[in-house]
Amino acid sequence: MILNDTIVALATPSGAGAIAVIRISGPQAIEIVAPLFVSKSKKDLREQATHTLHLGNIIDEKRIIDEALVSIFHGPKSYTGEHTIEISCHGSQYIQQEIIQLLIRKGCRSAEAGEFTLRAFLNGKMDLSQAEAVADLISSENAASHQMAMQQMRGGFSNEIQKLRQELLNFASLIELELDFAEEDVEFANRDEFQNLVTRIQQVLKKLIDSFAVGNVLKNGIPVAIVGEPNVGKSTLLNSLLNEERAIVSDIAGTTRDTIEDEISIGGIGFRFIDTAGIRETEDIIEGLGIKKTFEKISQAQVVIYLFDISKLSPAELDSASQNSKEQVQADATFPNRIKIEIAKIHNQFPQKPLLVIVNKVDILDATAQENLKQELQQISSGVEKSQYLLLSARTGLGVEELQQKLLEFVNTGELRNNNTIVTNSRHYNALLSALEEINKVQQGLNNKLSGDLMAIDIRQALYHFGEITGEITNDDLLGNIFANFCIGK
Repeated sequence: MILNDTIVALATPSGAGAIAVIRISGPQAIEIVAPLFVSKSKKDLREQATHTLHLGNIIDEKRIIDEALVSIFHGPKSYTGEHTIEISCHGSQYIQQEIIQLLIRKGCRSAEAGEFTLRAFLNGKMDLSQAEAVADLISSENAASHQMAMQQMRGGFSNEIQKLRQELLNFASLIELELDFAEEDVEFANRDEFQNLVTRIQQVLKKLIDSFAVGNVLKNGIPVAIVGEPNVGKSTLLNSLLNEERAIVSDIAGTTRDTIEDEISIGGIGFRFIDTAGIRETEDIIEGLGIKKTFEKISQAQVVIYLFDISKLSPAELDSASQNSKEQVQADATFPNRIKIEIAKIHNQFPQKPLLVIVNKVDILDATAQENLKQELQQISSGVEKSQYLLLSARTGLGVEELQQKLLEFVNTGELRNNNTIVTNSRHYNALLSALEEINKVQQGLNNKLSGDLMAIDIRQALYHFGEITGEITNDDLLGNIFANFCIGK
């Protein structure tokens, strides 16, 4: 990629709209645009101050393409650190293309994906982790992912890593200095202070690594699998949560044969709901594949909603549960005990999964029957770790708000509320793991009183992995992979 020429791209989404913004950046940005713009005030763009706006016409020879507003940013006081022009024109696709093609004919080059942000990074306007946060900010779809991207873009994560790296670098310099005086057997790096630093680095790295478990799901949406037997109301519940007819609802068992996914924001947190095929014994090959995929989705989900249908049972079945002894539980087919058996099956297969047990279609019960059932279920779920119960009617919407609140309770948002640094990027996560591995080797070296030359090797490797995160250590392949995921114009 050539980085000393002038590039152009549409900075707003493609398609027709009220306005469009065309961005030009590079050493010749102002020189290229100036002859193509006739200001209403008759001023030459080349003579105007930075951070000023100018109204006028974009012209091709004597033909007026559009009336536009031109913004001027002189480098290094711009997003990219270079001279930058932004043309706000009318949103016609024809006008957009006419202006862009005119600029290309006059000496601009079409920008590659993420090239504006890449130039900002290379020109020292932001470090690599901040640049990656730009892409996360653009793709954020809820308050949580937006907050984490903003925190990283403001440099919260970078500052922590930079501070640790600088302190480690200072000690590394002293240890390297000791190597020059190996024959004198002197120590410039105080080993007690170094031990304290290593311990502190280990603590910070472990905290950041642990935060990835929360950050990754908050960034991508928390997957919630809706499971149960056929025709218990799974698709109706999905439609109720999304407030739209997303899944086909039918009285025919086995209607859902594949998983259906959609995402909504609850309390600023993204939840990705997965409607699955009903679990039952079947000879239908296609339905069997759907059931197999159901168990795959359960293994991938952070939370499992298990749905039961109360409408298929008689009042006698509901009333009989309180009279059953413990010895009868496994053989008994009554509804509450059936729930207990199904909860045990899910927990035995997926012991770490939070389970939300929902009894659906309770709108057919009166208030007294609902209260009695609540008490039954409370006794059942109290003995099972990580499980909760809820009465709900997916058809009428009864209990849906309570379901949303219970889902929020499953999410650890403490670090987010406290504005702590949360790692959301898998590249950063892997670099942190590698850095911690090297720091642990340094710790072992201190414990075994190894010489400075041996510990210096592990310290250099730790510094290398710190540098990978912020961009002090990088290569063209890494930059290519990161910025290829950006949109054109950013």
